[in-house]
Amino acid sequence: MRVVDQQAGSYAEFEAFVAGAAGRLLHVAVLLTGEPDSARRLLAGALARTYANWRRLRGDDPYDFTRQELCAAFARSGRHHHGGAGLLARLSPPERLVLVLRLYEGVAEEVTAAQLGMPVERVRVLCNRAVEALRNREAA
Repeated sequence: MRVVDQQAGSYAEFEAFVAGAAGRLLHVAVLLTGEPDSARRLLAGALARTYANWRRLRGDDPYDFTRQELCAAFARSGRHHHGGAGLLARLSPPERLVLVLRLYEGVAEEVTAAQLGMPVERVRVLCNRAVEALRNREAA
């Protein structure tokens, strides 16, 4: 009976997390993909992986874990992704990842670099290039 109670409690905690974080995570996914349907699929996969790891996440931030899963899934599929619509559509997938993590999510350069497996200087270059591309788009 105790295992059932623990599982029910874990599921309730996960449901509460999703209720509080899904909107923001979906917005991150839409910024990355530029396509609401792709964003929902990406988020569903990230949430499934979060739920699968839920008991191991005790003491860790499930939002950070889910965002990392979301970004990793986008990076894996990004080579085949054309950017969809929206403001970030003309940016390359790495530029979108860096821009969303750094400017929308406020993740530090060092953390972004570690999560994406690239040097801090590369993160800086990608972010600067993306910002410049958006500025040039506005000026045009």
